[in-house]
Amino acid sequence: MELLRNLFEGYPNLWGGGVAHSVLILSLVIAFGIMLGKIKVAGISLGVTWILFVGIVFGHFNLNLDEHLLHFLKEFGLILFVYSIGLQVGPGFFSAFKKGGLTLNVLAMLVIFISVLITVILHFTTGIPITTMVGILSGAVTNTPGLGAAQQANSDFNGVDAPEIALGYAVAYPLGVIGCILALLALRYLLRINTKQEENEAERGLGHLQELTVRPVSVEIRNEAVNGKMIKDVKPLLNRAFVISRMRHKGSAESELANADTVLHVEDQILFIANPIDVEAIIAFFGKKIAVEWEQVDKNLISRRILITKPELNGKSLAQLKIRNNFGASITRVNRSGVDLVAAPHLQLQMGDRVTVVGSELAVGHAEKVLGNSLKRLNHPNLIPIFLGIALGCILGSLPFAFPGIPQPVKLGLAGGPLIVSILISRFGPQYKLITYTTMSANLMIREIGISLFLACVGLGAGKGFVDTIIYEGGYVWIAYGAIITVVPILLGGLVGRYVWKLNYYTLIGVLSGTNTNPPALAYSSDLTSCDAPAVGYATVYPLAMFLRVLTAQLLILALA
Repeated sequence: MELLRNLFEGYPNLWGGGVAHSVLILSLVIAFGIMLGKIKVAGISLGVTWILFVGIVFGHFNLNLDEHLLHFLKEFGLILFVYSIGLQVGPGFFSAFKKGGLTLNVLAMLVIFISVLITVILHFTTGIPITTMVGILSGAVTNTPGLGAAQQANSDFNGVDAPEIALGYAVAYPLGVIGCILALLALRYLLRINTKQEENEAERGLGHLQELTVRPVSVEIRNEAVNGKMIKDVKPLLNRAFVISRMRHKGSAESELANADTVLHVEDQILFIANPIDVEAIIAFFGKKIAVEWEQVDKNLISRRILITKPELNGKSLAQLKIRNNFGASITRVNRSGVDLVAAPHLQLQMGDRVTVVGSELAVGHAEKVLGNSLKRLNHPNLIPIFLGIALGCILGSLPFAFPGIPQPVKLGLAGGPLIVSILISRFGPQYKLITYTTMSANLMIREIGISLFLACVGLGAGKGFVDTIIYEGGYVWIAYGAIITVVPILLGGLVGRYVWKLNYYTLIGVLSGTNTNPPALAYSSDLTSCDAPAVGYATVYPLAMFLRVLTAQLLILALA
């Protein structure tokens, strides 16, 4: 019995109660939290956030860790979490601001601004400390890095931890998940959505996602002005980004690969790849759209997706590879972080890209040897950019920046610094031959370990005063404030997105889910339709939304604390 008591309560003669005690408590909190996170009610689960609530229960009964150890593990877990997020979203962060993606991100910024404005108004009208209100805000929009950023900013500014930030987060989070889904459902009726029509438009790639995806289209050439011209001479006339994958000459039964020197003739049939927004203009230029099963037309040409796994190809452009000249195969599209890109000659490749190669079996086989396609090589983690990036992130997060109207210099902190460095290093690293690729499973492992450590420590630290705060200090009212912060910005953003920017409903709910960085809301949105519009909308705004949620949480603490 003495052994068990010491394991759970700590060894009195050892620092922090001993390593066995600390590891046991931390492991039990995380294990029980993850088990509870698998429970779904009406298809909705709070996921890993259960770790926070289990930690609160353990902390309430004084099954805790040494405060210094708790602080270190919390910050270290936060660093791992935000850094892995940055590595994931970095490659698509800047491309998300192009054309249609810019509109979606402007809407996300509007929704974030409204939620911050409501938080400030509630702070001044209710007299609730800004530390508590920022915790409620982070819980209401289900943004854990924002919680971490606020705690770290308060610790740097005041020199002490503020458990009320975690209390506000814990109280507001459950309704933050459910309220977001209910708000998306309410928009469906407020906007009088014709679901069948919206889904048809989304599946055709219409709306603001047109620049964020690619489509293969077959056409028959009818334009006499094209007759006898090479593809490289035709492209400047169109001034659109497209790749002609394969073609079939008039009267021929076999298809062939196309390259820049291929001569086009009237009644030739071609297959091109382009962004949906450019498709209609390209069809109108060449002739008329036709339906061709290219794989059936010529069994000698195959299409295969190949992984880029050779380090020496990192940062090289498609033109530098000379796949067409050397092997007689063509790269028609590049899939990066789940998004298909047009295979333009200047496009730089990154480790982990998945390229679509078209050619004969022999040609594609040769191309495969050059490109790598070795899952084993990708499975080996590249630890240098991870730890080098974390070191640089800690340095950046510690640098003070002066903002007008804020008495203290602002620091990006251990949430903002590593997040920014990881975004930059994953986006621009390949240009400097730095391999930043990590497999999805490795990235997810780092992220889940980080968030689990962070939430467990936050819960353990907040557990002591949680019950008293809710029952005796009016903490139950925070639930209502959190609901307002969750629902009102989504409803206003939905109305603006629909009536001002004419967004497709499925794109809109994906954007609003991404703005609240809310995976359960994305899962709900994706279940409503067979198209991928919600997922693309979510992925388009998620990087900026995550960054702004982290930054605004810190600014509120520093400006109003």
